[in-house]
This record gives sequence, C-alpha cells and structure tokens, in this order.
Amino acid sequence: MIFPEFPNPSPSQAFVVYLLFGLLAGSFVNVVVYRLPIMLNRQWQIETRHFLGLLRDPRDATGKTFNLVRPRSHCPQCKRAIKPLELIPVFSYLLLRGKCACRERAISLRYPLVELLCGSLAGLLALLFGAGWLSLALLLFSLVLVALALIDYENQLLPDVLTLPLLWTGLLLNALFPDLLGTGAADAIIGAAAGYLLLGGFHYAYYLLTGREGMARGDFKLLAAMCAWLGWTALPFIVLASSLTGAVWGVTLVLIRGRSWSQPLPFGPFLAAAGFAVMLAGPDRLVGWLG
Repeated sequence: MIFPEFPNPSPSQAFVVYLLFGLLAGSFVNVVVYRLPIMLNRQWQIETRHFLGLLRDPRDATGKTFNLVRPRSHCPQCKRAIKPLELIPVFSYLLLRGKCACRERAISLRYPLVELLCGSLAGLLALLFGAGWLSLALLLFSLVLVALALIDYENQLLPDVLTLPLLWTGLLLNALFPDLLGTGAADAIIGAAAGYLLLGGFHYAYYLLTGREGMARGDFKLLAAMCAWLGWTALPFIVLASSLTGAVWGVTLVLIRGRSWSQPLPFGPFLAAAGFAVMLAGPDRLVGWLG
C-alpha cells in the first residue's frame, strides 16, 4: 500500500509548521498527563464498587463528568475557567509571568517545558526527515512516549490505554506500509514478542529469586510497543541504554538524596528516552552496529 502524495514545503516552512504543531500537541500532552491517571483511578474505583455490589449503578460514583475534554481547564485555586488567550502554548505562561490570572497560584514550570519539548521534537523530526508521512508517524510515536514517560514518572503507571494502541499502531503500520518505517511486519512482530518476553522473563525470574516484584508489567508492554515500531534490532540497544541510564540515575539518587535502595524507580522514562534515541539512529545504522 502507498500513502497519498504529501505536500512538499521548504525545510524552513516544514520546521515552522511542525514546531507550531508540536507546541499545540504539547499542550494536549499536558492535559493527558494530568487527567488520564485521575480518570483511570476513578474508573477503577467504580469497577471495584460495582464488583463488590456497593452501588446499584456504577455511574453514581462518578459525580461530575471528568475526561480529557470536560470540565474546561480552570485554576485549581480559585476555580476560574481559563480563557482561550491563556491557553496559548508557552506564550501564555510568559504573558502571565508564571501565575494564574488571579495571582493566587503559580503555574507549574512543567507545562511550558513539556510544550517546548514537544515543539522541539517536532521541529527536529521535520529537519531530519522532512515534511511527510514518516515524520508525522514518528512525531505521533514521540508524543506518546513523552506522555507515558511523564505519567510513569509522576504516578509509576504506564496505562494500557496508551501502550496497547501504540503497540498495535506499530504492528499495523509495518504490516500495511513496510517501507514507511523501514522495519517490516516480520521484524515488528518478532521485536514486539521478544521485548515483552525479555522483560517478562526478567520480572518472573526476579520474583522467584526474591519474592518481590522487580518490574511493572507496563514496562513489558512499552518495550514491546517500541519494538513493534522499530523492529527487533532496536531491542538490545533500548534495553542496554535504558538499563545503564536507569542504574546511574538510581545510584545518584541514593548517594546524593539518600533514597532507599528498596524504593521503586519508574523505568518508563528511561525506556522512552532510549527508544527515542534509537528511533533517531534508524534501523539501517543499528543493523550496521550489529554487524
């Protein structure tokens, strides 16, 4: 199958368009990172109460509608609805000088930083791959990785609602359009299966030896999803890079901040960063490194 023809703007035009789109997408990523864990927690409570027979109608526990769209964005301190002018990525933060318009609460620096990160990633992809279906596909991949990394960092959670669609999207793209990502269906399927089984095997082996959970199952699915996009050749590099950076960061926290050795460390951000780095390297270079 072949994609329809894509417009061919100049490199500077592509960079600007992708940068602006990335900033807007970063604003939505912020919404997902904040609201999705709350939505899932509420849904789990509803399902638990319904299972235990505590509610005749599980919807009675939801109260007001809360999803990625409703209610409108508002200041958590004064509850004032945020105006459209105050939602412009990065610019609104600078205009408001980092505070809500009511001046009662500071706006977290994370919001403009995530917007800048997503905008920068989009612009980088435009420069490296031009304006086309490949750069759009890789941008989608990158935005989901950013969302998953932040959610895992803040909540130690890698939601299936993000990891599984990422997995199936990678498999479908490589099956239907094998030339797009340069991976192909066979490499994608082998990579997804190997990624899941590798971390799953480590997890269960660690549990048998220590009686403790060594890794969350969301990490298995995230690695499988990335390998569904990038192929089996990405697997050793992602595992090696994420393990090394995670170990260095964990030891640093223990030595400098006095973190306990037994305190769990979210592994998702390290997997996501390694996956993005491998994506930029490309499958051809990885095959060359493997000899």
